[in-house]
Amino acid sequence: MPRIKLDLTADEVLVLDPVIREVHHPYTDKPEDGIRTQCYSFEEVFAEKIRALAERLRPRDLYDVIHLYRHDSMRADRTIILDVLKKKCAFKGIDAPTMDSLENKPERAELKTEWENMLGHQVPLLPPFEQFWQELPEMFEWLYHAVEKVAAPAMSGMGMALDETWRPPAMAQAWHTTTPLEIIRYAAANRLCVDLTYQGSRRLIEPYSLRRTREGNLLLYAVKHNTKEDRSYRVDRIQGAEVTKVSFTPKYVIELTASGPISAPPIERKSEYGITRPKRTKSTFSKLRNRTPSYGPKYVFECSYCGKRFTHKTNDSKLNKHKDKHGYPCSGRTGFYVTTTH
Repeated sequence: MPRIKLDLTADEVLVLDPVIREVHHPYTDKPEDGIRTQCYSFEEVFAEKIRALAERLRPRDLYDVIHLYRHDSMRADRTIILDVLKKKCAFKGIDAPTMDSLENKPERAELKTEWENMLGHQVPLLPPFEQFWQELPEMFEWLYHAVEKVAAPAMSGMGMALDETWRPPAMAQAWHTTTPLEIIRYAAANRLCVDLTYQGSRRLIEPYSLRRTREGNLLLYAVKHNTKEDRSYRVDRIQGAEVTKVSFTPKYVIELTASGPISAPPIERKSEYGITRPKRTKSTFSKLRNRTPSYGPKYVFECSYCGKRFTHKTNDSKLNKHKDKHGYPCSGRTGFYVTTTH
């Protein structure tokens, strides 16, 4: 049955005041004034994760610390993070961590071997350990010595007539569409190349940004990994996308990793008489919702109870009644996302 788990902590110190943030709720029963709750500030979360990394040196802490460091859109105050970190470490009775102290911890030998075991089942495709560990010294240089990150340039529009007022957030959600924006966003955040199927052919790309033309077309801007050529792809012509283990060093600023939802609305088609909008009745929407496409990507989900995997033609994690691997009825009705195939 669906349930909520509460984790109550009584042995942590909260240094900064909580901040009020809106809960993302993309459903029709959302209250007019939204849903808001108290949260850790970004600086508090960042400092807490660095402190946790120093104490236990676990893969998930390393993964989170590097992602927080990459999160340029939050414009975090380095001096506040350092001050909060020192107070949290003092509360725990430990020294503030450095790169040397982490290298010399006994747990360091297990960190790489446990990378796949602890994180592999939680993400669509796990980036290589070295990509994260090698970025850690840069984070400490920024934190302790104010060595600022080199700002990458934004990718150019390549001569396209773009709607400069449109700003897409980047926690992608492609509701009722076969366009796999979320998997592309995940690849961008993790600096992994995407095997993109576009108009019948495949290419390996480095994803960077999503923009809209003045005509209303959504464009994915990327770099072809093998030739380093800048390219743009119409989102409505993307037939599939799969994350690969091929990592890349960003040539431009990655604009697909801010917070908020991305949707890919249908493109309005123009006839010789103007814009054509087909009339859709309630029964039409019912047919569209129940129709299963025979093309496009396939989404693989794993039952959270028995571990059995299922391939869906829609990005829906709900599972039907099934038996586990030993032939016994399983109570699991929700799966977690594993990967996207073709």
